[in-house]
Amino acid sequence: MPRLRPLTEAECYARLYGGGDATVTIVHLEPRPRRPQSRLAGEELRRMFEDRLDSRDPDGFGEEAA
Repeated sequence: MPRLRPLTEAECYARLYGGGDATVTIVHLEPRPRRPQSRLAGEELRRMFEDRLDSRDPDGFGEEAA
């Protein structure tokens, strides 16, 4: 069956939870402020991590566990 019109948030809430309660209110949140830009780009950070992994001694890994 096709919808005749879109439902509002209040109508959806009423359909899901019944008539509602006086203690329940619908709050519209303000959009969050933008986060400051990171100093490192993701690709640069990945490259630096790979360089650090490549510089490790492969024979020294796991000696503490033995």
